[in-house]
Amino acid sequence: MLELYTFFRSSASFRVRIALNLKGLDWTPAVVWLPSGEQAGSAYRSVNPQGLVPVLVDGGHRLNQSLAIIEYLDETKPGPKLLPADPLGRARVRSLSMLVAAEIHPLNNLRVLNHLRDALKLDKAAIADWYRHWCDEGLAAFERQLADGASGRFCHGDQPTMADACLVPQIFNARRFETKVERYSTVMRIFDECMALDAFRKAEPSAQPEASRAD
Repeated sequence: MLELYTFFRSSASFRVRIALNLKGLDWTPAVVWLPSGEQAGSAYRSVNPQGLVPVLVDGGHRLNQSLAIIEYLDETKPGPKLLPADPLGRARVRSLSMLVAAEIHPLNNLRVLNHLRDALKLDKAAIADWYRHWCDEGLAAFERQLADGASGRFCHGDQPTMADACLVPQIFNARRFETKVERYSTVMRIFDECMALDAFRKAEPSAQPEASRAD
């Protein structure tokens, strides 16, 4: 049985939950309660020295970083493929995935938002403006990249891939900060296609057992 160190609002964890569900794999959650700072404690640092979620445990092996985990699952586990077989297709899916995971998310993750609040003394409105600015920059680029002709029902063709597993959590987070995501018509059409699938719905934050602990 696979074990996933996760937190319901973590978009990186959300990506991996989607991938596990798309592959039809059984897994158990190990919740790391980020609001309390559990991820920074010595107990969790012994699991992941970075102090981040997610971490996937597969037998005696621990893997971190969501995209690395998803590619590992795709290469070692049965189920639908999350990256295309052809090199150009794989490169495109990785490019879209990294646009979210390496361009949007690092500027807007919990560590950054907490630093803006605690060290730079920005108020909630200023932090929300920061979030929306970088989210809009990234989603606008994502929308333009989808126009290259290789998208179908989903980000790449007619089957969900790692790119969709990255896009959907970003839209959930964008909506939390009242980003006007409806302006990105292709992005939102694909988001709706994804959310019609059980694999995505079962991975969303409100469907996780620990969501009931939140304020």
